[in-house]
Amino acid sequence: MPQASISLHNKAFAPYLPEARLTDAVRAVAARLNQDYADQVPLFVAVLNGSFMFAADLLKEITVPCEVTFIRVASYEGTGSTGQVKEILGLQEDVRGRHLVILEDIVDTGHTMQALLAQLRALEPASVEVATLLIKPDCLQHPLHVKYQGLAIPNDFVVGYGLDYDGLGRNYRDLYRAV
Repeated sequence: MPQASISLHNKAFAPYLPEARLTDAVRAVAARLNQDYADQVPLFVAVLNGSFMFAADLLKEITVPCEVTFIRVASYEGTGSTGQVKEILGLQEDVRGRHLVILEDIVDTGHTMQALLAQLRALEPASVEVATLLIKPDCLQHPLHVKYQGLAIPNDFVVGYGLDYDGLGRNYRDLYRAV
């Protein structure tokens, strides 16, 4: 059961989505991935730091042979997107001809995903798809096809389950929204 509320830095957050709802969403995404990649060996590309919980829980539900790697990009400061995507730690694997699935915690403006997709497509993979736990359809500023979506949420600032506010809050099992 989530805490009544939490305080991080100078902001208060109220319970929003419980762990059980997040787990159901992760399992639904995994079921679709297992079906779609039944005859392939996808490379899951987890975007750090935020996707670590989603990636870990999702991969526990993946039943097809697969590989996983991690990249780190940043576009946030505080509670808002900077609009600038910075690649911090790049991809080491040769992805040419591979089926890639980007694992992301949340897609909101789409700035990060648009830049990441362009960088990965330039490496000539067989395919690139996006799997995200959360998507904010009303915030998208780029036309993106996000094939695997856990939950659509409104334009609320959320923390927990890997998402943070200036470094804090990633460790909560539930999702909280700013009040």
